[in-house]
Amino acid sequence: MSSKYEIIIFWSEEDSAFIAEVPELPGCMADGKTYKEALHNAEIIIAEWIDTAQSIGRAIPSPKGRLAFA
Repeated sequence: MSSKYEIIIFWSEEDSAFIAEVPELPGCMADGKTYKEALHNAEIIIAEWIDTAQSIGRAIPSPKGRLAFA
């Protein structure tokens, strides 16, 4: 599975897990014990977010690519 949405992954001491946020999809986030697991879970959640949005008639934002600059 491959997503075109930006995914931001960071370590959370509070959760003792990697957190993956998808800023373009409100409320879309996942976690994992490893960076790869968080990324994998985020890709699953993106697909589920889109499926849910379609089923309730919510607009699905087009991926904009890179949003933040370091």
